[in-house]
Amino acid sequence: MLTLTSSVEIWAHRLPAGAKLGALALGTVGLFALSSPLALGVAALAVLGLVASGGPRFLRESLLMLRPLWPFVLIVAVWHLVTGDISGGATVILRMGAAVAAANFATMTTRLAEMLAVIEALLSPLRLFGLAPRPMALALALVIRFIPVMLTRIEAISLAYRARSPRRAGWRILMPAALAALDDAEHVADALRARGGAG
Repeated sequence: MLTLTSSVEIWAHRLPAGAKLGALALGTVGLFALSSPLALGVAALAVLGLVASGGPRFLRESLLMLRPLWPFVLIVAVWHLVTGDISGGATVILRMGAAVAAANFATMTTRLAEMLAVIEALLSPLRLFGLAPRPMALALALVIRFIPVMLTRIEAISLAYRARSPRRAGWRILMPAALAALDDAEHVADALRARGGAG
């Protein structure tokens, strides 16, 4: 649970974590600067090509990580079809898909220790104000790691609910999802304590 680094070793694993996170930040800003579905489609294809460069096993693993996005894609698509704004819907879906796929690529090819070192270096000026950057860096790194984990957990809870009830899950999965998040957090806290804590 402390790492989502892919077990499939590819060329991107050997790149510096700072370069990958910097490229991810710039790329995300660039995606939000684009407003044309055509331009965003090209950007999404470029991200797909980047992921595919890791080989078929890495591509399959990356696509599986995107499964929790489908409910959001469906909601956005239906809404924009109802409102008649197909171009706007395509823009949102392409931007969201490209951004999440790029973030997954960076996450899957960067070890938690490397990501933690980069974030801690960026937060080092906080020492001037008496704040320890390492615990904050660890918190940020774990948030980045846990987003896809929680999306996958919510999807599993939704599937389990649908298997037991004909009604839509909706708000009913909020409590199980919150309890699952607390359970995961407790396991991570135990793992951190076993490794000597965040210090």
